[in-house]
Parts: sequence; structure tokens; C-alpha cells
Amino acid sequence: MPYSPEDKKRVITRLSRIKGQAEALARAVEEGTDCSALLQQIAALRGAANGLMAEVLDSHLRELFGSSSNATRPAVIDPDAEIDALMKMLRTYLK
Repeated sequence: MPYSPEDKKRVITRLSRIKGQAEALARAVEEGTDCSALLQQIAALRGAANGLMAEVLDSHLRELFGSSSNATRPAVIDPDAEIDALMKMLRTYLK
């Protein structure tokens, strides 16, 4: 979860772009746009979503394993359990 104002703003900006791409894709479908153009728009939308996921995952990893001086960092009780949970999450999203 992005906590800093800069991180939140960056995520909101990405989400706004993704929303715009999704709306443009819906319009293209309604207008009967050629399949090759639709596929290109879908690939761009998927890339944007993957970029957002990478950014949020990066933030999560930095919170989890960052320096102990970070006040927003949650306490890690069992690092092995946290790594197992992270790997389970990654496997889910990488399908």
C-alpha cells in the first residue's frame, strides 16, 4: 500500500490512466473497431495494470523488508511466514 503522498499521487495517476484506457476500449468495442486494434488496446491496458501491480508490490516489499527506521513499516514477526505469504501472492498474480 502506498503510504507517502507522492506514492499515493503516483498510484492515483496510474489508475486514472487505466480508467481512461478501459473507457477507450469500451468505446472501441461499441464502435465495432477492428479486432487487431482492440487487441493492441487490451495489451496496453494489461501492461498498465501490470505496471501498477509492480509499483504496489515494490512499495509492499520496501515496507516489509526496508530499514527498521521506517515508522510506517509493520513489525515482521516471522520473516519466513511473510516470505511464504508473499510467494503465494506472487504465484496468484503471475498466472
